[in-house]
Amino acid sequence: MLKPLLFAGIGAALVAGCTQNIRPTDADRAIIGAGTGYVVQQVRGKGGSDRIKGAAIGAVGGALCDDVGLCQ
Repeated sequence: MLKPLLFAGIGAALVAGCTQNIRPTDADRAIIGAGTGYVVQQVRGKGGSDRIKGAAIGAVGGALCDDVGLCQ
């Protein structure tokens, strides 16, 4: 269960990094990551609590992706 959520977080961080030309803030990347994490879980056919977990992991991944050098 943790492995798919980890992949969702990494994917969200990478998608959040695609916004380099608009100079997004951490909040912008967190919103993009949360949306991506939610959609990934929805596509996987998961229910409400798993979607929320995916959104939370995506938000953290998006907000921190520039701190670890993934989206600079």
